[in-house]
Amino acid sequence: MDDEYDAIILGTGLKECVLSGLLSVSGKKVLHMDRNNYYGGDCASMYLEQLFEHFNKKDCDLSSYGKSRAWNVDLIPKFLMADGLLVKLLIYTGVTRYLEFKQVDGSYVYKGGKTHKVPGTETEALSSSLLGLFEKRRFRNLLVFVFKYDEKDPSTHDGLDLTTMPMSALYEKYKLDTNVRDFVGHAIALYRNDEYINEPAVGTVNRMKLYFNSIAKYLKSPYLYPLYGLGELPQGFARLSAIYGGTYMLSKPFEGITKGEDGKVTGVTSEGETAKCKIVVADPSYFPDKCKKVGQVVRAICLLREPLPNTNNSQSSQIIIPQNQVGRKSDIYVLCVSFAHNIAPQNWYVALVSTTVETANPEAELEPGLRLLGPVVEKFVTVSDIMAPNDDGKDDNVFISSSFDATTHFETTCEDIIGIYEKITGEPFNFASLDAKLEEFKNLGE
Repeated sequence: MDDEYDAIILGTGLKECVLSGLLSVSGKKVLHMDRNNYYGGDCASMYLEQLFEHFNKKDCDLSSYGKSRAWNVDLIPKFLMADGLLVKLLIYTGVTRYLEFKQVDGSYVYKGGKTHKVPGTETEALSSSLLGLFEKRRFRNLLVFVFKYDEKDPSTHDGLDLTTMPMSALYEKYKLDTNVRDFVGHAIALYRNDEYINEPAVGTVNRMKLYFNSIAKYLKSPYLYPLYGLGELPQGFARLSAIYGGTYMLSKPFEGITKGEDGKVTGVTSEGETAKCKIVVADPSYFPDKCKKVGQVVRAICLLREPLPNTNNSQSSQIIIPQNQVGRKSDIYVLCVSFAHNIAPQNWYVALVSTTVETANPEAELEPGLRLLGPVVEKFVTVSDIMAPNDDGKDDNVFISSSFDATTHFETTCEDIIGIYEKITGEPFNFASLDAKLEEFKNLGE
């Protein structure tokens, strides 16, 4: 371990593994350590026995669940947007060679006590039970504008400046009521609350375009999920880092960092040895004194024998419950995957219900989502602190990621990854430059 590195990464959660891969591709010499003896950190995947032990349910009879190793249950399951940033990172870096994905069957939204399919095309909008007759035409008009809108082409703007126009004004222009605004903002643009209403409309329009572009890839829904669960993702980026010279060490206790006279990190100590480095990247658990609690997430992982009701017998699906539908400040998310993704034995389903904690009784806040699941065979509930770094890391070159939020997609995760990468490199993230590095490496191997 007594060696010198450009960067030392602490923890093998998805964010840390992606950053390890990106830094290795960019030419950095990387050492990646984890105090655990497994990959994934808080977002690890577990066999059935591991899952029950993790939640202190060690004496349960598991004979009716099938083989333990036929299960790969994610502690924090999330979907990938088919045209989203994480998929682009996977494609650009070639990590897709280690993974296989399957489309998620359906995207739904909760409105007025019922589950409705989110319309993904103009045709679906006109036939959707989610909208009344006049609402359908108004929503269609908004879709026509969004589909043609190009931020760089003023001829597609219809005389509107979306960089200054708040989203509330764009809704008013198309005469869209509160119900339509709910599913547009929360089930399509994927905002967690209504703060976006007063922000420039360009952000929401671009989010809508991402959603519809993702649907256009595979038609049924905008989401993808890897076969065998999300545990494959960190390992895929770990392999990428190793290909570019990265070194991995599991079961390595963290004993602290050393700093120079200028206050910047100079090394990481483990088992009495210190590896020198210029920067450190870590998940919040390694530096609790450098982080602050900004909220909590409550999650319920549920094992089911049937698909979610009112989702057309989908083997995988997502339901978003907008905050206004249940009198909350934050949305409730319901995600379901199954044997179709090789994460459970035949005819078993795994559902997640999650939300941001708002009361002193977090589990009760999940009830609107739990009611949408049908019969639950087993339930595992956790309440986790959302930790965020106190500063941007530039003073001491220790860059810390944020905890995973309540969302069931990876867009906010990728924003954190790219943000940390840009702080480290001091320049905007550029897919073209990353692509050039990858091509350079491929050429060396030929």
